[in-house]
Amino acid sequence: MLSFFKDYKVFAIVFGVISIIIITIIYNTLNVYQPLPIYQPTMVSTELVDSTIQHQKKYHKIADFSLTNQNGKTITQEDYKDKIYVADFFFTTCQTICPIMTTNMAEIQNEILNDDEVMLLSHSVTPEIDTVAQLKRYAIKKGVNDKKWNLVTGDKKEIYKLARKSYLAVKDQGDGGPFDMVHTENFMLIDKKRQIRGFYDGTNTEDIKRLLKDIEILKASYNH
Repeated sequence: MLSFFKDYKVFAIVFGVISIIIITIIYNTLNVYQPLPIYQPTMVSTELVDSTIQHQKKYHKIADFSLTNQNGKTITQEDYKDKIYVADFFFTTCQTICPIMTTNMAEIQNEILNDDEVMLLSHSVTPEIDTVAQLKRYAIKKGVNDKKWNLVTGDKKEIYKLARKSYLAVKDQGDGGPFDMVHTENFMLIDKKRQIRGFYDGTNTEDIKRLLKDIEILKASYNH
């Protein structure tokens, strides 16, 4: 009888160890690291992409830029070198989706405030209205932290090209001037290589949560 219990005890231990190993394998299989996609023009709605690059399947990156922020400082790609950042397009007099987008961008700012890897960049689509002084008033009103978040204005042609050829983020006005654009609710996640890694609805709370999670995934990717 004692021999039976001893044998059973050995069996139970072996069975337990094997079960733990199997559970661990299954857990690791289900939680395999999944990198974020790298978005190319062919992966985005043609409404948002300049016709000259709509068939581009690889090597897409954010172009060099030179714009002016709410403090009158020139902001270029060098200010975002080796940074992950969230970009969007807005205008300060917008009364529809912009207030919601700005509130949500401010929420992201609060989450990344002490994270040196992550920044924010908001481009005005009405630079003729959004002067430096106007952006500064707006920044103060919305609680913008100058070290984390640049609101930028500049040459409308340059902003239009960035929107349509780099960020793949706004619609062409069509019936307006050559550089008229209709901004969307899109937030774009940009990696340290200036590649687009995600699109999010800047007015949607669940999408903002997803964006924050994707920032962590992207940060972790640099450790793999």
